[in-house]
Amino acid sequence: MERINRTLQRLASNESFKKRYEKQRQEVLQNREIKSFLAQHQDKITPEMIDKSMSKLYEYTKQSQECERCESLEKCINFMQGYHPELVLSLNSIDVIYKRCPRKVMADEKKKNEKLIKSLYVPKDILEATFEDFEGDTGRLDAVDKAATFLMNYEQGKKQKGLYLYGKFGVGKSFLLGAIANELAKKQISSMIVYVPELLREMKSSIADSTLNEKIEALKKEPVLMLDDIGAEAMSSWTRDEVLGPILQFRMLESLPTFFTSNFDFQGLEHHLTYSQRGEEEKMKAMRIMERIRTLSEPVLVGGPNRR
Repeated sequence: MERINRTLQRLASNESFKKRYEKQRQEVLQNREIKSFLAQHQDKITPEMIDKSMSKLYEYTKQSQECERCESLEKCINFMQGYHPELVLSLNSIDVIYKRCPRKVMADEKKKNEKLIKSLYVPKDILEATFEDFEGDTGRLDAVDKAATFLMNYEQGKKQKGLYLYGKFGVGKSFLLGAIANELAKKQISSMIVYVPELLREMKSSIADSTLNEKIEALKKEPVLMLDDIGAEAMSSWTRDEVLGPILQFRMLESLPTFFTSNFDFQGLEHHLTYSQRGEEEKMKAMRIMERIRTLSEPVLVGGPNRR
């Protein structure tokens, strides 16, 4: 210990070391976030506390806050991947604690949802879709334009409609959902793509393992929900009224953006929802679902040849 103390004393008296230390100290104190923190707590922070906490303040400046210096979660530059630093007062010093960054929160939420809802799994090509894939594609130009407009204007908490993308098989409706989801992810906005026919089958089986309500709640509250291929399922009164209805009702009341893809236009989907698997005609219940879909989304025809 004596040797270490002598070494530190020698360094402290070294002019070159003093200059480097003072330069580094000034750089740390000029950091925007640190200046803001010191100003916010100026009534509690003394010069002695700042000197005592200089190593912690330096540690803070060398890391990414709110993901601003990280390309992705996998390329996080911080000491603890997926966790960003936060300055706090601790007794007579300033300390650094670590909390999950926005990307880590999104990744953890996605893992939780994937574990809960199996119908989240969609083809890899859809998950990797980008808007560049649609360049020069006149058949889908209107849909791409409206999707881009949504992305430019979207703010969480702000009332905004999603899109109801309809058209023939293979024109790229689901692919466009993937491109929208990827653009949202770049902005650290969580979204969920669910394949509706598989979702409704899964919901029926969830009654047995008591996870039905938990799954419905997850779908209700997702910031941006995408229901892929609605109308392709064999609709029962129960799935329409007890699963789809409450999800859409909640999202409508909370103004949560919801996207749909379908081979049916609004009129065709209403006809599909009118008749249950037993052949029962239930026009009022179908109209109720359609009212929610119309409120939540704008219909957009997706044209062009079958690309499958």
